[in-house]
Amino acid sequence: MVDVKMVGITSYGVYVPFNRLSRDEIAGTWDTASMGGEKAVANFDEDVITMAVAAARECIKKKELGEVDGLFLATTSSPYKEKLAASIVAAALDLSPSIRTADFTNSLRSGTIAMNSAIDAVKSGAARNIIVVAADCRLGVPQSGLEQIVGDGAAAVMIGDSGIIASIDGSYSLFNPSIDIWREEKDPFIRSWEERFVIVEGYQRYMKDSVSRLMKNCGVSSKDFSRVILYGPDERNQVTLAKILGFNSKQIQNTFFSQIGNLGNAAAMMMLAATFEDLEPGDKILFTNYGDGSDSFILSVTEEIKKVSKTGDIRSQLNFKRNISYGKYIKWRRLFELEEPRRPKPPTPSITCIWREQKKIFTLYGVRCKKCGTIQFPPQRVCVGCQTMDDFENYKLSDKVGKIFTLSVDYLARSLDPPTVFSSVDFEGGGRATFMMTDCDPSQVHIGMDVEMTFRKLYEEGRINNYYWKAKPLQRR
Repeated sequence: MVDVKMVGITSYGVYVPFNRLSRDEIAGTWDTASMGGEKAVANFDEDVITMAVAAARECIKKKELGEVDGLFLATTSSPYKEKLAASIVAAALDLSPSIRTADFTNSLRSGTIAMNSAIDAVKSGAARNIIVVAADCRLGVPQSGLEQIVGDGAAAVMIGDSGIIASIDGSYSLFNPSIDIWREEKDPFIRSWEERFVIVEGYQRYMKDSVSRLMKNCGVSSKDFSRVILYGPDERNQVTLAKILGFNSKQIQNTFFSQIGNLGNAAAMMMLAATFEDLEPGDKILFTNYGDGSDSFILSVTEEIKKVSKTGDIRSQLNFKRNISYGKYIKWRRLFELEEPRRPKPPTPSITCIWREQKKIFTLYGVRCKKCGTIQFPPQRVCVGCQTMDDFENYKLSDKVGKIFTLSVDYLARSLDPPTVFSSVDFEGGGRATFMMTDCDPSQVHIGMDVEMTFRKLYEEGRINNYYWKAKPLQRR
């Protein structure tokens, strides 16, 4: 008898941007019908890479960095067409440079394709723990239905062979060569063919086939599942598919469509992460995703779920928000040519400097004096406490919380979201450094405010994205 290694999900994390755009606001701008609710909108300093870092950080909190030996990033909206985005995510997470990294792209099924690849790698013994993080920041054509549908966000799971909270008991995949949702290389907007054809001959046909064949192969029926995760372009089509497959409303996992929209590659994985907040050992999950075909999985929740701290992270992020105007949205996304502020343009980032100072830039490493323990950032050669020279150890600040020591509000700085708040942060455990603030109301920022660090895009110049860390109000979970 062949001994089949048990493989499954060992950890998870999600990220929902702070900003929301009401669909009534969008519809009112174009004098069209509103779908109701709102969608999550990435800040002007966010993209797929920064959101992936945020979700993966939540995932890694439940594991040790040294346990991770792979990171796969799934997206259709990477800021680079020829540059491994997963490598930047891995660097920001402070993972070993010897781990496997890969981008999975060009399909809304990239997240589950990456999951299958991670499962195969762990089963074969080539890896033990691989993070699969899915993120998207897509654009619908202005005035189209897709503009109201798509939202921004990220979700991550870790695939491993120990400490499994949900074992993967079976899977089935189908591909669809037809074009239904697509985007050409130089087109910023996603496109869709006629809806009835896309749904009936694409979504419903392939989702139904993959689910039916998987259940038959595994000898289970619709009533055996405690929770059913069916990716859908919207809630209406998800409910219709559930009825076709014979599932009842109590089994169906919430899509969060009315609160954050369709998150593309992150949508199905976001729903999967949400199930772990509610289920108990022994519960079975059907997890199905669609995009140029369908991937379906059957998972069983294990006793390890009891060891996971159920903090309600998804719900807290859904409630931690602010509403923005449509004008601010199109400004952040640069949908139209707008008058540039009369300020000097930022310098083109130096690739050489980024390479030389990558531990400071990507992971926010300072130094700690080995003699007196003084923490300094940025790294220096001479200790400001005891004047000892070149006797330091690396000290990471990106995972520390802090308090604002002093601040300034600058209305003249070049920004897509003025005013810019600069804060001097005293870190818990020692160290002080100055950072821009983000995801905040400038009028509410004050001395003594608790803050945490977040990986963001400072600016883009010379076709190069300049990433660094910012401070944001500490989100209590």
